[in-house]
Amino acid sequence: MRNKSLLVLVLLLITLQSYAQDTLLISQATITEKIQSGNTQLLIKQQEYEAAKGDHQQSNAVWLPSVSVSHTAMFTTNPLMAFGSKLNQEILTQSDFNPALLNDPDQTKNFATKIEVLQPIINVDGMYGRQAAKAKMDAFALQAERTQEYLEFEAVKAYMQLQLAYKAVAVLEEAQQTVNANLKLINDYNNQGLVQVTDVLSVKVRAKEVQNQLQYAKSNVQNASDYLSYLMGEATNVIYKPETMIEGTVTFFDANTSLSENRKDIQAMDLSTEAYKSMMKSGKTGMLPRLNAFGSYELYDDHLFQTGAQGYTVGAQLSWDVFDGYKTLGKSKKAKAEYEKAVLETEAYKAKSQLELNKVNRQLQDAENQVQLAKQSWEESTEAYRILHNRFEEGLEKTTDLLHTETQMIQKELAYLQAVFEYNTTKAYIQFLTK
Repeated sequence: MRNKSLLVLVLLLITLQSYAQDTLLISQATITEKIQSGNTQLLIKQQEYEAAKGDHQQSNAVWLPSVSVSHTAMFTTNPLMAFGSKLNQEILTQSDFNPALLNDPDQTKNFATKIEVLQPIINVDGMYGRQAAKAKMDAFALQAERTQEYLEFEAVKAYMQLQLAYKAVAVLEEAQQTVNANLKLINDYNNQGLVQVTDVLSVKVRAKEVQNQLQYAKSNVQNASDYLSYLMGEATNVIYKPETMIEGTVTFFDANTSLSENRKDIQAMDLSTEAYKSMMKSGKTGMLPRLNAFGSYELYDDHLFQTGAQGYTVGAQLSWDVFDGYKTLGKSKKAKAEYEKAVLETEAYKAKSQLELNKVNRQLQDAENQVQLAKQSWEESTEAYRILHNRFEEGLEKTTDLLHTETQMIQKELAYLQAVFEYNTTKAYIQFLTK
């Protein structure tokens, strides 16, 4: 029974481990699609847009009417209220003018239903406030779109990191086979007395180094997979495998050196500046008079929810805050300062963006040179290893020279793959900056 329980536990642990390390094939298109629906950062930007949209909807109150309905029940012995209630109910009689009843009335019941409408007509500051809310909403929409473009760039970069990690694993696995073959060869030579024990130990040390590098490369696969899971808003502990592997060649292109004014983040900055400009105008016009219309329809009775009497009121109000203790003036001054700040921030952002683009263009040129040099070095080191390995098999080269050349060949191949990755990611970054 104990052995049976132990077997079940072992099977359960194996199942959990296999579940925690699922390997899934994934494509660039799938990553982009899942980012659009599950990335937390993008969802936050979308909610910021929805909040700004709500502010803009609130500004509809500048020109749309407000309608309210109320029903009030009142019991009073107050002389004025009692007389007014009977008057509204249209039930006054001659006896109600008796001074004794006027001064000391019986309890009077009054039930009033009121429908009230307020219609803004002229509110200049409110109209500018509405323009500001609209510009803010559009700016948040563009920011959300730019965030999505940035995440798409991150998806491309992360996918290439995954490709690079798998390619590094493949290179090091091949290197492990090579060093194992060399170890077997050295052991054979040692058994024949052709090499020393130190040569065998040196090859074994090299084998351990390759094994250690391979373990690091496999960890990089998990790291790249975890980052992809984060971008897509999914659980970690899943190992992804790219459907396409990294290419050994790159396609060079002429980079764009000019900053586009149509870039989403720059448009958002311009709209944000417009919003502050509208708020400044709203502050300046805050002391202008406002014209609003109002109307109400009232129903009165001395019984609940009855309509024995009715009446209406219609009118217009012109109001003007002549002086409010510098509140409006201070608000206008603050809005002007915020507008000037927004103008300066927009100019600084554009200048910094152009500076970043110039820097990345130079990085692209450096990366292109690095790709060409790394490829040449890799090819030369591969040929050098082939020649030296043949000479070693003939007993014409030392073990240390063989190990050095083999190590250099692997390093040059990994350096070439890294150079290709750097060039492709830099190219993708330039395309993002000029999009």
